Amino acid sequence: MKKVIGIILIVAALVLGYMGINGLSDSSKSVELLGMEITAEDGSAKQNAYIELGLGVVALVGGIFLLGQKKK
Repeated sequence: MKKVIGIILIVAALVLGYMGINGLSDSSKSVELLGMEITAEDGSAKQNAYIELGLGVVALVGGIFLLGQKKK
């Protein structure tokens, strides 16, 4: 049972990491206008992306911990 939960946590970590990286890349846009570059950032989207990345790291550590335990 622990192996199944560990695998689920690792898959969830990969999904959260992917969503977090995409969220970071989509949180800012830039436009070049008359030789000047104008950049706009969405602070809440960036914060959500960091939270997703953090949860992904926690899930990955938990999954590796559960898979690394030996049966008694």
